[in-house]
Amino acid sequence: MSLERPTAPDPYSLLPKVASFAVDSTDVTDGQALAEAHVFEGGNTSPQLGWAGFPDGTKSFVVTCFDPDAPIPSGFWHWVAVNIPASVTSLDTGAGASDDTLPDGAFHVRNDFGTRAFGGAAPPPGDQVHRYCFVVHAVDVEKLDVDRDSSPAVVGFNLAFHTLARAILVPTYAH
Repeated sequence: MSLERPTAPDPYSLLPKVASFAVDSTDVTDGQALAEAHVFEGGNTSPQLGWAGFPDGTKSFVVTCFDPDAPIPSGFWHWVAVNIPASVTSLDTGAGASDDTLPDGAFHVRNDFGTRAFGGAAPPPGDQVHRYCFVVHAVDVEKLDVDRDSSPAVVGFNLAFHTLARAILVPTYAH
């Protein structure tokens, strides 16, 4: 069954404008299909990400993965890792496995799978191609005022007031 519907807007284009910086990956490519390693029923492994060129004044980072094309109005949060120290400019493949695999002081909030970890791509079979927005947010505070029980929406609300710049990488996936 095909779920024909309009493509969701780019969610980051709807936010107030902030500076941008560079993010790249040895595992995923902007505009290209995700490998099975990054699919929920495949390897369910977070990709390597590295970033550079973020603004002076960056005191921490938040890394997220969001699917705006999920067949629900709120989209689907696959990954939210907060309070990554400003001295960290990359995450290794698999860093999203648990809080223990994140840099000291960083932690996950629960994704829409209900786990505090990375959750891979999982669009409904036969659905349209989905975009997976891997975003590194440069933040102006060392620690956002959130905890492990905060929702991705609460993290996003806090980011609205503390994001200096964003780096975005958007691979795709469809069953």
